[in-house]
Amino acid sequence: MFKSNLKKIALIGGLVLLGVATFVNANTDDIPTAPQVDLYKYAGQWYEVARKPLYFQRVCDYNVTANYSLNEKGNIVVDNKCFSKNGKLNQSIGEAFVKNAPKNSQLKVSFLPKIIRWLPVGRGDYWILKLDENYQTALVGSPNKKYLWVLSRDPNIDQQILNEYLDYAKTLGFDLSDIIYTKQQ
Repeated sequence: MFKSNLKKIALIGGLVLLGVATFVNANTDDIPTAPQVDLYKYAGQWYEVARKPLYFQRVCDYNVTANYSLNEKGNIVVDNKCFSKNGKLNQSIGEAFVKNAPKNSQLKVSFLPKIIRWLPVGRGDYWILKLDENYQTALVGSPNKKYLWVLSRDPNIDQQILNEYLDYAKTLGFDLSDIIYTKQQ
């Protein structure tokens, strides 16, 4: 009888965990990403034009950039830079791992120390949601809709293009009431 009750408890517990996992991940996989990303074309300098507030970017006041390059493993080296209000340069170097090859639009980024970056923990979602055919403007976000960036090859993006990308983010369900427009000097 004890074994029978234990099996029932284990079954119910497993079903509850499955339900919780389903609920937690609901609305995270249905967000569309760019149909195809050529990582060689995506590499290079990007200027942040707008973003949702992020804890790790709280010191960034102006001239926020991201430089991407491919390493020998085929992963992306991420070199983020920004300046604080007092003019101090802040830099963070990480590595992005493609999660949906050959589409290449869903990545996981780690800023852990290089020696332990191979661990599959401490990685954030970096999904390329919209990208123009000339690789000049990109909308990047997370499937939970907490993180969002508009990136451009030019520090001064045309307002119409910016509005188009932000409007698209709204159609995906992003709340833009707290959007920050990045100063590029």
